[in-house]
Amino acid sequence: MASTPMLKLMLSILLILTSIIIPSFSCPIHQKQALLHFKSTLTAIYNSKYPDKLVELDSWNSTSNCCSWELVTCSRTGSVTELQLSEIARPPPHFDLVSISSEILSPIFRIRSLELLDISWNYFGGEIPGDGFGNLTKLLHLEMWGNYFNGSIPSQLFQLTNLRYLDMSRNSLEGKLGPELGSFKKMTVLVLSENRFQGPIPAQLFKLESLQHLYLSGNNLGGCLSPEIGKLRNLESLSLGNSNLAGGIPSSIANLTKLESLYLSQNSLSMEIPTSIGRLTNLTALCLSINQLTGPIPSSMQNLSKLETLQLDDNMLAGEISTWLFKIRTLKELYIGGKGSKLIWNNTTKVDPRCSLEVIYMPSCGISGQIPEWISSLKELDYLDLSGNKLEGRFPHWLAEMNISTIILADNNLSGQIPPRLFISDYLGALELSRNNFSGELPENIGYTGNLRYLGVSENHFSGLIPKSISNLKLTLLDLSRNRFSGDTLPIFRAENDFSLDLSDNDFSGKIPTNFPEGTEILYLGGNKFSGSLPSDLTKLVNLRVLDLHNSIITGNLQDILPQFPNLEILILRNTSLNGFIPNNISIIITGNLQDILPQFPNLEILILRNTSLNGFIPNNISMCTSLRILDLSRNNLTGSIPRQMANLPIMNMSASWNPISRNLDNFFLGEDSLQNLIVNWKRSSLRLRNQRFFVLLDLSGNNISGEIPASLGNLKALKQLNISHNKISGNIPSSLGNLVGIESLDVSHNELLGSIPQSLDQLGNLTVLDVSNNMLTGKIPHGRQMDTMDELGFQNNSGLCGIPINIKCPEDIPSSEGRVEEEEDLSRIFWEGTWIGFPIGFFSTILIMGYLLNFIQLFKIW
Repeated sequence: MASTPMLKLMLSILLILTSIIIPSFSCPIHQKQALLHFKSTLTAIYNSKYPDKLVELDSWNSTSNCCSWELVTCSRTGSVTELQLSEIARPPPHFDLVSISSEILSPIFRIRSLELLDISWNYFGGEIPGDGFGNLTKLLHLEMWGNYFNGSIPSQLFQLTNLRYLDMSRNSLEGKLGPELGSFKKMTVLVLSENRFQGPIPAQLFKLESLQHLYLSGNNLGGCLSPEIGKLRNLESLSLGNSNLAGGIPSSIANLTKLESLYLSQNSLSMEIPTSIGRLTNLTALCLSINQLTGPIPSSMQNLSKLETLQLDDNMLAGEISTWLFKIRTLKELYIGGKGSKLIWNNTTKVDPRCSLEVIYMPSCGISGQIPEWISSLKELDYLDLSGNKLEGRFPHWLAEMNISTIILADNNLSGQIPPRLFISDYLGALELSRNNFSGELPENIGYTGNLRYLGVSENHFSGLIPKSISNLKLTLLDLSRNRFSGDTLPIFRAENDFSLDLSDNDFSGKIPTNFPEGTEILYLGGNKFSGSLPSDLTKLVNLRVLDLHNSIITGNLQDILPQFPNLEILILRNTSLNGFIPNNISIIITGNLQDILPQFPNLEILILRNTSLNGFIPNNISMCTSLRILDLSRNNLTGSIPRQMANLPIMNMSASWNPISRNLDNFFLGEDSLQNLIVNWKRSSLRLRNQRFFVLLDLSGNNISGEIPASLGNLKALKQLNISHNKISGNIPSSLGNLVGIESLDVSHNELLGSIPQSLDQLGNLTVLDVSNNMLTGKIPHGRQMDTMDELGFQNNSGLCGIPINIKCPEDIPSSEGRVEEEEDLSRIFWEGTWIGFPIGFFSTILIMGYLLNFIQLFKIW
């Protein structure tokens, strides 16, 4: 009987358990079909472009539950909530980048339960499908960076009011950032950097009180940084670098007390750094480099007790470099001095570093005497740049004993020999000692350091043979130019790819060497005593892009040599003994039509055909040269007009900036990127390219090009130099040239241009050279910002121009004389009216007075 209640209890529990609905964890059939549809479409497109590469979605099949698939996450009820599709359509290495239409995303938009969607780094292209994203009303997290999306942000996206995380960076989005951004009330992370957005930051953005991370770098925002920025009190990181911002840093930025990283580099910010910045005590990274900031380094920065990275270089800061910088215990990276800096190092100051610096970047700081010995106490130091100072004496042994990966001491007065101890370490990866007074021979053990990839010692007094041990190194760049090295044989150089070698202007002799790595791309051998015919063994250098053999005794005919180098972009054979079709006064003669030549080189990065005999016109299909970043067709016989399709050159119209804070700040300036910076600046480039990998140039000067300047050229935002001078170009200067945010030199002189200089040019914060001379321009020269720094000669021989730069007042600036004329006319009228009224009155008054006087005299006579 006792078992009966127990049995009833067990039956009740069993009944309850059977009544509970157990979730199947199987995704809905329509969501599974949508994902399979997406996979099949992607696979078909991908296989047609890359036949030997498969889409890695093997687990996506019709026989399994889609909640078990890789890259898919489901809710407890079985609905798909997350799709991690980053890089699934990324092209394989060494393949051309080809975009895939955004229409491929259509099946995914049927999965309305999605809360997280990551489609980044896939090269999807076209406009963002607004209607599709509008269906995903439950989205909390959306990543689509690193694609080819263009056009503006669709209005439907602003209806996703639940979004907390949005990353659309590294696309080609454009238009103004409108007030619609204010609809993202719950947004915590907003990343729109490296696009083509224009106009000021909308005020509504400063009302997003939940915002913690804001990245807008690499756009053409313009304007000033609003004091309203101080309202975003929850911000932890703010990145507005390379955004064409001007004006000062508002003191209200001190309200952002939670801020950990502040990146405002590469703008036109001016005035002094506000002292209130010292209240941002949570800052770990403060990046203000490449601006026009003035005044001293605020002493309040001593309060930034968590600061790890400080970048103040390439500004106009002045005063003495304070030693308290080295007492910020957390400081790891210090960047000061550089181009335009007026900071001065006190060489008598004793420094006792309390920090563990890993990076010291102090070029052009006026450091004199020997290399400061206090650097030896920095045991974590990995990167040292003291270039462009006044250092003298020998290379110190204590520095040779430190384990530093990058040492840059170029442009000083250092002398003596390089200590062999330097090459015992396996840490040394880059050594730049160019333009000093070093002498002697290179140490025999130079090849014992296993990681050395960059060695630059040009313009010194080194002599002797190149040490044989250099064959042990896998170099990326070796520059021994302008020394006294000699020998009739060279050691074997080892390199994998992208090898650049400069042995020019030394005393090497013998036959032209051929023992270069197959990956050699740039080879300077000119200015030596090489002789003989150009060896056919050089043809194994299939990647060779630049070959310089000037001032060598080379025999043979050019027409026999050129076919051996089908991939050459630059060939310099000046002052050789070649015969055939080469006169002595130019490097090379190329005849024919440009439109017949360009299509043969779709992968060109650099094309220099300066001062040749080319004729024809620039073809409309020039945009097929998708890798072109340097195009120099100057001083030829080209005719026709500049094709508007030139604006479609991908490299020239991409954003040249990169956001170090949003993408791994700790590793950005070291290792590969430091080495890349050295290579880009090789041959004393005048550009500062720490955050930029490419030098981009377009030179069409000295031709017979006519027509107007296409407005589409304003899309070439990566351009550093644009020269279309000495042509027959007419029409107006398009205002769209104000969009060339990276331009440093703009030359449109010696043409037939009309109209005024567009005011938009004052937005070009990096512009240092502007030449519009010898045209027919009229009107007032724009005033303010960079325009006030331009040379007067750049405006000469334009009879209709006026303004401050040429000291000619414009009519609207001359006080009006109309009021004065009217006043004189009124006075004249009053005068004559008074005359007509006063004359009769005066006449009769005179008669009466004379009559009175006559009577008086008569009376006097009677007496």
